[in-house]
Amino acid sequence: MEQIIYWAFPTNFNESMMNQYKKLSGMKIGLFFILIVLFFPFRLKAQIENVIVETYYVSDGNDAADTTGGFLKEGSITYRIYIDLKPGCKLRKIYGDANHALKFSSTDYFFNNKADGQSFGKNFSKNRLQENTVALDSWLTLGQTTRIASKTYFGVLKVFDRDGSFIGGVNNDRGLMINTDLSSGIPLTTSDGMDTMMNVPSNWADHGFINSGIDSTIFGSIVTDSQFVSNDASLQNSGVIGVNPDSNLVLVAQLTTKGTITFELNVEVEVPGISYPIRYVAGLAPGDNKDTVKLSPFLKYPPECGCTNPDYLEYSAGFACSKPDSCRTKIKFGCKDSLACNFDPDANFNLPGLCCYPGYCNDRDLSIVCPSMENDVHRFILFPNPAQGQVTMQVSLDGIQETMFEIYNSFGREVIEKKIGAVSGLINWDVDLSALDNGLYLFRLYTGDTIDSKLFIKN
Repeated sequence: MEQIIYWAFPTNFNESMMNQYKKLSGMKIGLFFILIVLFFPFRLKAQIENVIVETYYVSDGNDAADTTGGFLKEGSITYRIYIDLKPGCKLRKIYGDANHALKFSSTDYFFNNKADGQSFGKNFSKNRLQENTVALDSWLTLGQTTRIASKTYFGVLKVFDRDGSFIGGVNNDRGLMINTDLSSGIPLTTSDGMDTMMNVPSNWADHGFINSGIDSTIFGSIVTDSQFVSNDASLQNSGVIGVNPDSNLVLVAQLTTKGTITFELNVEVEVPGISYPIRYVAGLAPGDNKDTVKLSPFLKYPPECGCTNPDYLEYSAGFACSKPDSCRTKIKFGCKDSLACNFDPDANFNLPGLCCYPGYCNDRDLSIVCPSMENDVHRFILFPNPAQGQVTMQVSLDGIQETMFEIYNSFGREVIEKKIGAVSGLINWDVDLSALDNGLYLFRLYTGDTIDSKLFIKN
């Protein structure tokens, strides 16, 4: 099955640069792709668009005073973690393996309800969530939050929950979870972040959490702990989408703690049109198969921020968010071999395939790329060189001759063209360079049947 791919290189190196390369006389288009693949590996288009951490509830003194559930500290925050998938994709697994650990941690202990807590959200019955602090338990899931008879509920952001609430306040057997702290958004008594949908997953399986029927991790109430790290654990099912297929947010965890949380997730995604699942990880490991294992910077929390603009040298695919002033050095492609006739001293990203030498120029027209290697029939002057705001062309003509000039950048793309017309004698012509980027340019002069070329630098 053919994969959907895109080129992972700066945006200014796409269609416009393709056209620049095509314009180089005689260049084979296959060479262009070979050159690009050498420096910019292609990858599967990312199917994870974001990871959303929702503040679901903030516990108050009334919640902490309940002794049935036990161990809930006042001020504890209940977080819900959603994977934001592209529409049409399904989440099939959350896991840790030998090369990619599954990690959840906090600076304080995680809360687990000692009366009716569960390790996995799918195992809650609806009526149990209406008792004491059960609805604030810590657990994992793949979308599903509870079940009752023929209805199965799934996690949804409270702001998108349209069917009210069956937990908290008058719905709770002890009148708990009524805190209206603004930091948790909509109160649980108004929206419980659960809704039904028709596409119910099957074939649930788990590994690495429960031993002999007991969960001694942060998702069980037997042992109190502040972290879970495993290279051998998984929760999976047949595949699940979000309650709203367009936004496609799938809930994967609920965590309650008074501390600050961090996590690293690894997930398996079913992508339309691809016959095998794609694994997205918080960090790549040596030996990962780049066809089936992809880095997603969103799967690490808190996210690492930096330069997310691929037009800059500081760019990294590992950044999930943009950091002000992190993009400092704009990429300038060019030949950095000082022995090449088209050596570009201003280039900061070397493309050896651009370099031209006597007898070797990748099938391009050497007279365009390196005009200094040709003998000019008529001499003309360009000054100043280097130039800044403008450059002046001076040429002396014998008789009246049709005259024009063209200016090409270092990729062979025409950036300026001017028809001067039929002129004679000493010609001085000022050329405005203010619209051009700094760099190396070719000035090509046409006088009658004669072509003269010179290089100049704009800085």
